[in-house]
Amino acid sequence: MATTKPIISTSFNYETLEETLDIKVQGARLEIGIPKEIAFQENRISLTPDAVGVLVNNGHKVTVEHNAGNGSHFTDQEYSEAGANIVYSREEIFKAPTLIKSAPIVAEDLPFLQLNQTIVSPIHYSALKSNIIEKMMEKKITALSFENLKDDSGTYPIVRSMSEIAGGALMLIAGQYLSSFNNGKGVLLGSISGIPPTKVVVVGAGIVGEVAVRNALALGASVKLFDNNVYRLKQLENNIGQRLWTSVLEPKILAKQLKTCEVAIGALSNEFGRAPVVVTESMVAAMRPGSIILDVAIDRGGCFETSELTSHENPTYVKHGVIHYCVPNIPSGFARTASQAISNVLMPLMLQVSDEGGFEEIVWHNFNVREGIYLFKGALTDFYISQKFDLKYTDLNLLIASRR
Repeated sequence: MATTKPIISTSFNYETLEETLDIKVQGARLEIGIPKEIAFQENRISLTPDAVGVLVNNGHKVTVEHNAGNGSHFTDQEYSEAGANIVYSREEIFKAPTLIKSAPIVAEDLPFLQLNQTIVSPIHYSALKSNIIEKMMEKKITALSFENLKDDSGTYPIVRSMSEIAGGALMLIAGQYLSSFNNGKGVLLGSISGIPPTKVVVVGAGIVGEVAVRNALALGASVKLFDNNVYRLKQLENNIGQRLWTSVLEPKILAKQLKTCEVAIGALSNEFGRAPVVVTESMVAAMRPGSIILDVAIDRGGCFETSELTSHENPTYVKHGVIHYCVPNIPSGFARTASQAISNVLMPLMLQVSDEGGFEEIVWHNFNVREGIYLFKGALTDFYISQKFDLKYTDLNLLIASRR
């Protein structure tokens, strides 16, 4: 039997193949749920009726829990007219594949969480509890935090807006408590011809400090600014466009300025953990009776030694003759403005998420969104949280690369 010899061709045929690129997925339809916040003193809502209207007109489904907008003076009717579905059960609202909250997940929310849900909310590192993170990991949740969400300019837009609101509110609050009717010194915050201007000491040259300084100057007050970061002090002066009285945090200089001021603002904070305490009790005891301390860093423990947590209902107490205002979450007191600021960031983000084909896709294409992810399909991708609670850390970049 003759064996057939293999045919050897003298030339190979090469055929060019089309190059396969990373093709973006077609737009995804989002189903968004907005629950009513039950966290302590949280009045904000993360999407306004106008923003909901834009999302609905773009083909997305938005469900809002009954009375969720009440704290910000947005009614169910306004949401309904914008195209949202109103639901009356907390269990029902948590069935939405994407949840958008203006407060962190609290223990009461845990039984309602769905498998593979996406949650966009603040994270509040200082108040974080390990059982909440563990439960979210168990449910394979993808979570994006407000605090770490960046925009194209590399800044944190929601944090900036909330800090601007807090800084803007400080002078209004200080002016109110300096009045005789609130047992203050009875001085007008600002300057009147022929009368020495009110003296304001600001500790911390971040965004809160900058807005507070800007407003104090606009009222005509005399401002003394402290921060250990000389670059920040220089940057703040450049932003305001004038030379200011500035100093590094030198205890003797700080004590001398506090002794003669009417208003002292604490706006120092660390990125993680507790705020540094830079004003001692003896410094506070030496301040003028009837002057006021506003400690914005109270949600991180406060930077005045005499600071104790207060609420919007009972915002002040007197210690050493000095009025202390130590309310955390000041923006919640100006909830409508704060809700609009959050909504202005989240509504365009949701449209972008949809255009990219969903959260999994946008995390691959958008580095700024990637910054905000602290849980991805149940894997903890925030190194600080993993260290704090001794939980397994996974690098998000490796995680999403392995899924391509």
